Amino acid sequence: MKQTRNDIRNVAIIAHVDHGKTTLVDELLKQSGVFRENQEVAERIMDSNDIERERGITILAKNTAVMYKGTKINIIDTPGHADFGGEVERVLKMVNGVILVVDAFEGVMPQTRFVLKKALELNHPVIVCINKIDRPQARPQEIIDEVLELFIDLDANEKQLDCPFVFASAKEGTATLDLDDGNGNMIPLFETIINYIPAPVGDPDAGTQVLISTIDYNEYVGRIGVGKVDNGSICMGKEVVIVNHHDPDKRVKVKVSNLYEFDGLNKVEVKEAKFGSIVAISGISDIRIGDTLCSPEQPKPIPFQKISEPTIAMQFLVNDSPLAGQEGKYVTSRHLRDRLFRELNTDVSLRVEETDTTESFKVSGRGELHLSVLIENMRREGYEFAVSKAEVLYRKGESGEKLEPMELVYADVPEEFSGTVIEKLSIRKGELMNMRPLGGGYTRLEFSIPARGLIGYRGEFLTDTKGNGVMNSVFNGYGPYKGDIQYRKQGSLIAFEAGEAITYGLYNAQERGSLFIGPGEKVYAGMVVGQNGKSEDIELNVCKTKHLTNTRSSSADEALRLTPPRILSLEQALEFIDTDELLEVTPKSLRIRKKILDPTLRKRAAMKK
Repeated sequence: MKQTRNDIRNVAIIAHVDHGKTTLVDELLKQSGVFRENQEVAERIMDSNDIERERGITILAKNTAVMYKGTKINIIDTPGHADFGGEVERVLKMVNGVILVVDAFEGVMPQTRFVLKKALELNHPVIVCINKIDRPQARPQEIIDEVLELFIDLDANEKQLDCPFVFASAKEGTATLDLDDGNGNMIPLFETIINYIPAPVGDPDAGTQVLISTIDYNEYVGRIGVGKVDNGSICMGKEVVIVNHHDPDKRVKVKVSNLYEFDGLNKVEVKEAKFGSIVAISGISDIRIGDTLCSPEQPKPIPFQKISEPTIAMQFLVNDSPLAGQEGKYVTSRHLRDRLFRELNTDVSLRVEETDTTESFKVSGRGELHLSVLIENMRREGYEFAVSKAEVLYRKGESGEKLEPMELVYADVPEEFSGTVIEKLSIRKGELMNMRPLGGGYTRLEFSIPARGLIGYRGEFLTDTKGNGVMNSVFNGYGPYKGDIQYRKQGSLIAFEAGEAITYGLYNAQERGSLFIGPGEKVYAGMVVGQNGKSEDIELNVCKTKHLTNTRSSSADEALRLTPPRILSLEQALEFIDTDELLEVTPKSLRIRKKILDPTLRKRAAMKK
């Protein structure tokens, strides 16, 4: 017999990047009394990992729970970036409804469409929360129309169209159902969740069924599976069978050694969890996303959507430069292999393949950001390795034609820069689909562009819009190959010999272009030390010292003025490298180098091309 559990609500918060999901969760936690009154609370408390805090983005979905009037509300905070869309698709399986957060100024953005489409496909009811109504240029009334248009666009049914709108300022900690009648707390949002999001339904007497939707990893207990109990109940110490909808042969008997539920920001150990609860299970070493834990008597897997395929790939190689092994803790191919395969434990959208050599691995992901976060995490852990330029993954069409991944790009730019942006994206095979004024001197440009056209463009975009442009993209299926794109117009400045860079050598080199290194840095033959002003590569000797004569003293040199070098961040370096170059990544340094270090062999390879 199916029953309803009225003491629980399971809800996910979905939105575009930067629309305030994580800040909203903070306020719900604070106002439900999770913290003591005098407790110091960090901002964006859900963004717990270092990179999330530094970049102000959410990368992994997080679970939390609050109590409101005796009802437990399980809240899942999801990422907004398209590169982490794999996270969003999965967690929606755990909930019975969603809160769609939309910025009161920016309105509907590409990722808003992507996450809402996923929620509507699962038939989830939606509460629309228009956030940041305290912004000076907020336009909540227009945003209501934009959101309803999006619902109609995505074929929402009548029940979904009749969704409640809540107006909030997560920063101020207030929510209201009526713009003219503000109040000082989040109660209207809590009430809307209780009244509008359905309570979970399940059969308490049926066999256990728990679908694992996310994996957490902890060094002490290993893998932790997080999922919702769909039917029956699950108890500590109980024997269960792991089955999988996409892998019919899988049947593994295991024992549930630890069982937790969420309470505020903590996991609390429980003896038993009934249907409708969101639980974390540890002690099962081979638990994977998409697995269903069932009673041994009647194992029946829960259907689970396939994770979106990766669209972009990079080679991760063992570092073999002359400076290899001096700064990293883990440098061998075994270290690299183990670390990459360990990442697959928690990241479902990632693929790692071995190549014909043990020194190199092909790593595929959902976008440049996705892979750059992995690279940054590895270098912080002490790994040293090299990566190649990102390349897109092509497919063959039905009649054998070459297909490539396409992206929809939305760029909000100040009006005076829109011409430059249109020109640059057109060169990269972008097609302008739409252009409209946004108010406040901004224009929104919508482009359809091959994914490879965006590789290496973000830095240039910020320069072209003087840092005032906002660009977002979302995967838009595969389309016919659009022809070759020239990525970089300028060549590289290459060091001619190994040694230490010296002011005199750098002073002569800087006339040729912009430098990436300063005096005193170690260089080797074949290392890229700067960008040439012209299109060809040039070899230079940056270790060259001035020969002393008996009429000139060494101190006469001190007046040489060097322009400060351009220090590239990880993203900028990944964008800069060309197809014949590698980025050497160590915990302390980022160095760009040619794949073939020897100048003679390099010229031969270029001539063969």
